[in-house]
Amino acid sequence: MGNKKITIQDIKQAKKEHRKIVMVTAYDYPFGLMADEAGVDIVLVGDSLGMVVMGLDGTVEVTMEHMIHHTRAVTRGCKTALVIGDMPFMSYNTSVRDAIINAGRLMKEGGCDVVKLEGGVDFAPTIEAIVKAGIPVQGHIGLTPQTASALGGFKMQGKDAQAAKRIVDDAKALEDAGVFSMILEAVPAPLGEIVAEAVSVPVIGIGAGSQVDGQVLVTHDMIGLFDKFTPKFVKQYTKIRPTIIDAMKAYKEDVINQAFPAQEHSFTMPDKALEELKKRLRE
Repeated sequence: MGNKKITIQDIKQAKKEHRKIVMVTAYDYPFGLMADEAGVDIVLVGDSLGMVVMGLDGTVEVTMEHMIHHTRAVTRGCKTALVIGDMPFMSYNTSVRDAIINAGRLMKEGGCDVVKLEGGVDFAPTIEAIVKAGIPVQGHIGLTPQTASALGGFKMQGKDAQAAKRIVDDAKALEDAGVFSMILEAVPAPLGEIVAEAVSVPVIGIGAGSQVDGQVLVTHDMIGLFDKFTPKFVKQYTKIRPTIIDAMKAYKEDVINQAFPAQEHSFTMPDKALEELKKRLRE
């Protein structure tokens, strides 16, 4: 979308002009910087950092402090991309007041442009209140990782007509609540297309087929840096984890064999100064 800072209106306009929206995750300054240089439209500081960065089994243990810390780092690297901060579990579930306060913290302290939270019809009133408070919101429906256990695990959603209808209803409720866009995760491709046609705001898919308005992937999955598991909907464009491990092994061998540091990696001092030092040490 160019070198200027991407805005919410730019993302909305992309859907109107049938331009696909490109979104990836980042959890620190280097990855935020690289995503920006790659020219992606949106960078999500997702609570998936709990798994791919912190080594947790899920996202439930991620806190507001974690999200603020990582979001602040990413925003230092992103000067063009729209940055979205993920609202962690229980930061918006307890009350509308808590939701507004925590969303405000994520924007003020984390520096993101938008906040994201999970949930459909049930959370539409909360989203509406956050939007009315002046905080832009991206929704997230379909498979919602924070409540995956209640959905039967990390599985495809919307398999039958009744479940699919609920997801369409969720999408319409989020649109009415004022989201500027929404993520649709792990649903059948035909349902992804139906949802994208049912609402006027951009629908960004992750495992929702190609006929939605854009795509998002977890960067660590996409580049083969996280290998605990690889979701069906992930395409690995490279695998950098083996390259990093090989580099570390080579470094280890060089240190053990005294091949590193070599002369070109070392600092020197004048011979006269060295002799003077040795003389003083002998005294």
